[in-house]
Amino acid sequence: MEPQFNTNTLDPVIHGRVRLGMMAFLASVSTASFGELKQKLDASDGNLSTHLRKLEDAGYVQINKSFKGRKPLTMVELTEAGRKAWITYLERMQGLLNGKA
Repeated sequence: MEPQFNTNTLDPVIHGRVRLGMMAFLASVSTASFGELKQKLDASDGNLSTHLRKLEDAGYVQINKSFKGRKPLTMVELTEAGRKAWITYLERMQGLLNGKA
């Protein structure tokens, strides 16, 4: 019997283009500024904020707001839950590619 191909095992919170990009980038750098994410993902402020909120609500990222001089500075980092969700997502994607999901 052939394994069932099932994309429903992929985390829908991560799977969108912008959120997927954020998770991949944050996994590689640990912490990034809002501006850096915006530039890397070619996203508007509003679009990036919306996707960040979704990841924050899921507990996958932590957002820290402060000031650098007089300018607001928003820093984003993966939480432990976010790192685990990212690894699980990659494992399930690998399973799909190998015909084991």
